[in-house]
Amino acid sequence: MNVAPMRGGTAVQDHVALAEIELCGELIIAASAAAERLSFDRIDEVLQVAERGEGAPGEDRARLSP
Repeated sequence: MNVAPMRGGTAVQDHVALAEIELCGELIIAASAAAERLSFDRIDEVLQVAERGEGAPGEDRARLSP
């Protein structure tokens, strides 16, 4: 995380890093409550990932994979 102290005691926060940390925390909580490994569908549910449609991010990468 990139936190830079500023004059007056305030700090600049990296909001993307904070969001990623929050998502990791949600996964840890879900994994600790599960009796077995989380399925990919359950991980998507925890991370609130919508189903990919036509033209969705990552689609080109999936096509390029052998």
